[in-house]
Amino acid sequence: MARGGPKLDHGRRQELGQSFQDGGEHYERVRPGYPAESADWLIPAGARDALDVGAGTGKFTALLLDRGLAVAAVDPSTDMLDQLRVLLPGVPAAEGTAEATGLADSSFDVVSVAQAWHWCDPIAASTELSRVLRTGGTLGLVWNQLDTSVPWVHRLSRIMHAGDVYRPHFRPPVGPEFKELESHVTHWEDALTTEEIMELAKSRSYYLRSGEATRAKVLANLDWYLHDHLGHAAGAPLGLPYLTLTWRAVKA
Repeated sequence: MARGGPKLDHGRRQELGQSFQDGGEHYERVRPGYPAESADWLIPAGARDALDVGAGTGKFTALLLDRGLAVAAVDPSTDMLDQLRVLLPGVPAAEGTAEATGLADSSFDVVSVAQAWHWCDPIAASTELSRVLRTGGTLGLVWNQLDTSVPWVHRLSRIMHAGDVYRPHFRPPVGPEFKELESHVTHWEDALTTEEIMELAKSRSYYLRSGEATRAKVLANLDWYLHDHLGHAAGAPLGLPYLTLTWRAVKA
């Protein structure tokens, strides 16, 4: 996700993205939502409707709905969308991608992509999302990241192979269809037990694409780190620090 980090070619990006095709119920249960502040900052005054791309189980979609927007959702995973349809039954949801939404031109004031832009081809996706946005519409890119400025969280992220490293000068790549790229950071904590943190690790692409031996090693290392090294009791809640990184750009 960050400049200077791993460079994914198109094939590798697709391969890793495919790891989220199944497991919608687990993803919904263990992945955090997003702070309200991120949506409040992203949505421009006067916006009426929004498209949530890579919507998954609807975690960011719900924030858009809560702010009174008419919302549609697109995701390539049927399994994820099945969860979204149960949780948000009034939201039109269809299979599609950021590069090919299948929706009409100039249909939305806001398009959001939460926790998914790094799986997209940013140039092709920019062209497609500009097409479905009205002139002057807003593109929003959102990521939750573990706050690795906290030393114990930095080590946790390495054990989980989370890849979360916040670089203040990072700018997500967008196509020439967009201008005035701005950023906003929200600091917050998610209350989790150690067991829930281990379940969170199971929802990461590294774990999902690994073999049984690697998975067992990750979980054993987490068990040692959380219970033996840090001394947390099983079942006791702890605050897991997060950053939510939000960017917005305007259709040129």
